[in-house]
Amino acid sequence: MALGVSKKEKIDGLAESAGVSLAASAWKRLRRSPVFLIGATIIGIFVVLSLLSPWLAPQDPSVPMLIDQVVKARNEIPPPQPGHLLGGDLQGRDFFSRLLVGSQQTLIVGVGATIIGLAGGLILGTLAGALGGWVDSVVMRIVDVMLSLPSLLLAFSIAAMFARPSQFTVILAVSIVQIPVFARLLRGSMLAQRHSDHVLAATALGVKKGAIVFRHMLPNSLSPVIVQSTLVLATAIIEAAALSFLGLGNPDDRLPEWGQMLGDVQNVFDTHPHLAAWPAVCIIVVALGFTLMGETLREALDPKNRR
Repeated sequence: MALGVSKKEKIDGLAESAGVSLAASAWKRLRRSPVFLIGATIIGIFVVLSLLSPWLAPQDPSVPMLIDQVVKARNEIPPPQPGHLLGGDLQGRDFFSRLLVGSQQTLIVGVGATIIGLAGGLILGTLAGALGGWVDSVVMRIVDVMLSLPSLLLAFSIAAMFARPSQFTVILAVSIVQIPVFARLLRGSMLAQRHSDHVLAATALGVKKGAIVFRHMLPNSLSPVIVQSTLVLATAIIEAAALSFLGLGNPDDRLPEWGQMLGDVQNVFDTHPHLAAWPAVCIIVVALGFTLMGETLREALDPKNRR
């Protein structure tokens, strides 16, 4: 009797384990991962501060209210004081307010570039993976050429083509660089799906190719692409900051952005290092948060790691 109960419990346990979806199993591992929790916390704080920055900023970031304390002859800037937590910048504007509002502009550029790059990658990857043949060859050769160039150099070249740099040109330049990353990843996933049992069964039943692609192959190929988007966000933020630092970003400094803030103080870094340290630390921490979350998501959603 005891043996029968033990066998029944074992069978029930195996059935329960088999019935757990990959998403549920991944979420269970993510909740126990300190790396994921650290990354998610960083991103959560960053997103909340970005969205609420216009209301959280204690001062108007575009108004030089401390200009009377700026002495360019002696290279003096406003120090920290009541109402101005981090003092002022070279134009007498509240530095803490500019740092907060800059997070919103950084988020807009990073998310915008990732969404456009993801959309372009989905189109090219779907065409290459679904049609194959000469379409696959042409798309992959273009992708290979783009991936052979350093991403920052390619983004710099694209941004330099525009006569009037702006926030949109930065988003466009960074997004174009990300397209081949998504395209190659999606194409590989779709090629793997082409020989899966459910696709072969649908083909044998006479289902149209378009329905097979959009109902069976594409939905089952998106998981690694979505995970990759979190990693690309970190790269997009760094590349956008680099373009702004080089003067290819929005020339209007009334809307601060972390890379732009770095570029504005490169000539006074020796005397006022904190003006560059704060935006640099913010960029590094946010990029680290997206990287930590992306890597743990990739490991958690890998079927080979499922238990």
